Amino acid sequence: MPQISQKGQNMPQSPIRKLVPFAEKAEKMGKSVLYLNIGQPDIRTPEVAIDAIRVMDRKTIEYSHSAGGANYRRSLAEYYRSCGIEVTPEEVMITTGGSEAIVFGFLSCFDPGDEVIIPEPFYANYNGFAKIAGINVVPVTATIDNGFALPPVADFEALINEKTKGIVICNPGNPTGYLYSKEELEQLRDIVKEHDLYLFADEVYREFCYDGAVPYSVMNLEGIEQNVILIDSVSKRYSMCGARIGAFISRNKEILATALKFAQARLSPPTLGQIASEGALKTPQSYFDEVISEYVQRRDILVKGLNEIPGVYCPNPKGAFYCVAKFPVDSTEKFCQWLLEEFEHDGKTVMMAPLAGFYASDNKGLQEARIAYVLEQDALRSAVECLKEALKVYPGRIQQEAGSAEQLA
Repeated sequence: MPQISQKGQNMPQSPIRKLVPFAEKAEKMGKSVLYLNIGQPDIRTPEVAIDAIRVMDRKTIEYSHSAGGANYRRSLAEYYRSCGIEVTPEEVMITTGGSEAIVFGFLSCFDPGDEVIIPEPFYANYNGFAKIAGINVVPVTATIDNGFALPPVADFEALINEKTKGIVICNPGNPTGYLYSKEELEQLRDIVKEHDLYLFADEVYREFCYDGAVPYSVMNLEGIEQNVILIDSVSKRYSMCGARIGAFISRNKEILATALKFAQARLSPPTLGQIASEGALKTPQSYFDEVISEYVQRRDILVKGLNEIPGVYCPNPKGAFYCVAKFPVDSTEKFCQWLLEEFEHDGKTVMMAPLAGFYASDNKGLQEARIAYVLEQDALRSAVECLKEALKVYPGRIQQEAGSAEQLA
């Protein structure tokens, strides 16, 4: 029998989706599963995006340019300018989701065996993208104790060697919801400039910042204009995950020309997705005002409720729609599976994403889980109640040590 490739064997399984069979079994048993494991918003897609598909006057769904449709790229450049990010349409390439943008960037900037430093915990699929490109992820660890702030510069410097070629961040962060300040980004800028590294920034949650916080884009960092690659996507901004439209943005013409060669090999990004995404650019600000207000209320219900459960600690995120909670359990891998297999409260149970899979380091995040507040408010209240009751009877509950997250809550 032919053998599976080594790269295929090394490809990591998604920590976000691997519990799906247990959730399906729970539903077959009659339980109502509250899905807080995945970033699929229940927010409606803007009507202007749906209308763009509904009223399109085309007799053929043809290929677009490999870099994306010219009209869409022009409109997208105007959107970035409205966000204070000065780019031209020629500096924007449309991709099949933000995922393809990252893969094209890794393939364009790095050789097999190169290393990229990523603050952990990080979006787990970065591991998979790195495997595709044959590069190695080197983690620098952030901690829940300070809300997952940027690790000290000295921690980055200690990891840099002749194989180090880049740094990757997500801002606001998935899975943590942490929003890097301008000062933190300037610290990264100095590292990138000193060592002549690439800086990849995944800014797909830009619109979702709370409590008066304002995001600062890496595209506005002075002195590293040729080093920066911005990754973007319509998936979360407009609740259009299935459109599969992202963007690869850089002022470095050589990087763009190289990425375009990979784009040509896959022909074009989805035409229908581009039509919907161009329509979405007409979304009124009132839509985002309503969405942000809703997410703030959801966040407050979830974070406050979690911190009121004895032994649980959850820092307050300033962006995206995720939070990370630390639980007084032996293992959130076991706890999350137990919730689906053996627990229910009023006919309901909760699905979360164990955080260990969001770390590249071994034995990190073993008591932590990512929770996406993508369900309506009453469902989140039910989820908190389920977790509170579950922890009363979970056989793997442990006592927190003095000075632990329980005392921080």
